[in-house]
Amino acid sequence: MIKKVFFVLSFMFFSYGSFAETIEIQMLNKLGKEKMVYSTKVAKINLNDKIVWKSVSKGHNVEFIGMPDGVKKFKSKINKDAEYVFKKPGIYLYQCTPHKAMGMIGIVLVDGDKSNLKKIKKVKLYGKSKKVFKKMLKKL
Repeated sequence: MIKKVFFVLSFMFFSYGSFAETIEIQMLNKLGKEKMVYSTKVAKINLNDKIVWKSVSKGHNVEFIGMPDGVKKFKSKINKDAEYVFKKPGIYLYQCTPHKAMGMIGIVLVDGDKSNLKKIKKVKLYGKSKKVFKKMLKKL
């Protein structure tokens, strides 16, 4: 009986992780008519999903500037691919540090949880990012 319980629990534990997805977002100098942009502006994902930001064009990075309480700051190196597994539900706002004033920002919504939206709306944004952010909020 103990072996059966252990087997079932092990199966549930290992199969839970296998449902997590990996999403790729490209860091680009140009996409259509836009310049300095992430290929996906608003990503809606599930808990434990991973995002991989691909350094397709040079000069970009990912820096979290707003996230749920308890989440540590995240900042990748410029010109390097970055990845992050989202372990806490909520809204994550991020930017490309060198191009934040040009509107190079993105949002990740984890598990549809918008409980930290008020906090995210208070994040200081620069230049074109203010306008881009307003458009992105409509997609949440």
